[in-house]
Amino acid sequence: MRKIKFEIGKTYHVYNQGVNKCNIFLTDADRWRFLQGMYLFNDENSSLSALYQIEKENKGRINFTLLKNFIEKNKDSRKLLVEINADCLMPNHFHLILKEIKEDGISRYMQKLGSGYANYFNKKHGRVGSLFRGPFKAIAIKDDFYLQYLLVYLNVINPGQLIEPELKEKGVVDIEKVMNFAEEFSFSTNLDYLGNRDSVIINKGIFKEYFPTPQDYKKFARDILESKKYGLAEKFFLE
Repeated sequence: MRKIKFEIGKTYHVYNQGVNKCNIFLTDADRWRFLQGMYLFNDENSSLSALYQIEKENKGRINFTLLKNFIEKNKDSRKLLVEINADCLMPNHFHLILKEIKEDGISRYMQKLGSGYANYFNKKHGRVGSLFRGPFKAIAIKDDFYLQYLLVYLNVINPGQLIEPELKEKGVVDIEKVMNFAEEFSFSTNLDYLGNRDSVIINKGIFKEYFPTPQDYKKFARDILESKKYGLAEKFFLE
């Protein structure tokens, strides 16, 4: 039984990992499918009917340009379950920053997203059984600085571990290399907060107040990396 009780108006760090730490994304196509699900499942209405409608209108094709056009035509009929502030997809786990905007919104959204993606993954890759190690985990964010830090963790530090595996434990070796890698990494929301992409999935919400410009965000991200390099941000790192 989940111990946390989601409260409307509160923001949460939500994450999950593959069973036995197995990879849950084997290809970029898997990652795009998960992102597609993040959009489609964030609706009280039937996600399958939306998918069917998009494919019907576009002869079986679906991509984020078509999704964006679909949103513009149908935005008044959507009933969002959550506010999605950020995401990061790593080989064997994912992180989300979600805001509860209606009763049981996060729980309903994550149930749809998790089961929908697991069904797709198992069918595509010829496997059976659980894909995730268990129910998703969630942590309530109670501190403004921690929330800002968490965004940098998802967008820069987590992807940075792909090129500096000991980044969390020993600090950043090459800040420029990590910053540049994060700017090329498509599967976090770093590009959106840098102003280089406008995702149909996320709503920057409170982060627009924290970081009025992309330059403000980039400076904060660099400050966090520099603090970690000199051991000043250790207590904010996630296990």
